[in-house]
Amino acid sequence: MSRLGKKPIEIPTGVTVNVDGALVTVKGPKGELKYEVRPEIGVKVESNSITTEIIRDTKSANAYWGLVSSLLNNMVKGVNEGFSKKLELVGVGYRAKALGNGVSLSVGYSHPVEFSAPEGIKIDVVDNQNITISGADKQLVGLVAANIRKIRKPEPYKGKGIKYAGEVVRRKAGKSGKA
Repeated sequence: MSRLGKKPIEIPTGVTVNVDGALVTVKGPKGELKYEVRPEIGVKVESNSITTEIIRDTKSANAYWGLVSSLLNNMVKGVNEGFSKKLELVGVGYRAKALGNGVSLSVGYSHPVEFSAPEGIKIDVVDNQNITISGADKQLVGLVAANIRKIRKPEPYKGKGIKYAGEVVRRKAGKSGKA
């Protein structure tokens, strides 16, 4: 039995949830998200909560029950509050500049790297060293943050690169000369 699947998901005021067969649509102040539920799981919307249940009992139905419940909970939180990730640029001369619907990064290459955000994602450059990625879809926010980080991962010797805020980069000792 899934512990997450058993819990009902509370629907805050200002958020509407519509179930049309296997398609669940969640609308709120931050946007609209859609998700197609697996055939093993059923979704019911009562007065101010969403409940999920197993319709077809298969080998992996319990895992999908918890997964669907967690995804629906993230959708409700996302359209109500939104999600955000913060990135930091570490290195001499590393800087970011906002471009309309994206960001231009100078991270040690011979040219600036431009990254455009997909629809539903907002990229803010707080100062030249910090980037904030925000949106309603938790998965998409994390994917965009990972793609920006992939442009120049932090290296283990000096720690230069793009890292998540609060991420600790394990440092290596490097070369040691003879004395």
